[in-house]
Amino acid sequence: MDLEKPSSEIKSEPPARPQISLRGLFRIFLTLGAISFGGGVVAYMREYLVRGQHWMEDEEFLDALEVSETLPGLNAINLSVIIGDRMRGALGAALAVVGMTLPGTIVVLALAVLWQGELHFQVVGYFLTGVAAAAVGLLVALTVQLGHYQFRRLIDITLIALTFVAVSVLHLSLPLALLLIAPIAIWLYRPIVGRVNPGVPHFRRDLRRGWFRH
Repeated sequence: MDLEKPSSEIKSEPPARPQISLRGLFRIFLTLGAISFGGGVVAYMREYLVRGQHWMEDEEFLDALEVSETLPGLNAINLSVIIGDRMRGALGAALAVVGMTLPGTIVVLALAVLWQGELHFQVVGYFLTGVAAAAVGLLVALTVQLGHYQFRRLIDITLIALTFVAVSVLHLSLPLALLLIAPIAIWLYRPIVGRVNPGVPHFRRDLRRGWFRH
């Protein structure tokens, strides 16, 4: 006679990753690289990968963004490496980076040729100003949409406010702001033996379970 196992003994398994071809992975990141402008790349990535392709959930994307923020380099490139590796391993990470950077490289080289040929016009400046404003709007929208995952406690809002004041009001350099605030944040969020956090985001759980082992 089969006995049903208690729910406490049932181990939760990580969610199954969608099966994505290397061609499809490259195509999506090539599209992202072609249509994303200014500082709104992260917002485009979230719109495509979370809401469009459903490759991950908001919490997973936020965790990947947090990891990319701690690494040197552009967030979009770091995210491409992390997500590409998660989907299809090292080759997927390489294709994601190539797809993300190829359109911008071609456009920049073309603009450089036009600029050297003295074909720049005042309307180009207006266009770039509009693109920058749209990028800021996208980042604000991304902050609002993902904020409810991060703005949960007073300590979260306090750290955000301290960072804003240090960079925008006191005009401290980013490395100096990190040196001052990061140790405080790390100490406040340090793991404590015996304290269980049931709300550990999926990305960190999956990382511990070896999702990135290929």
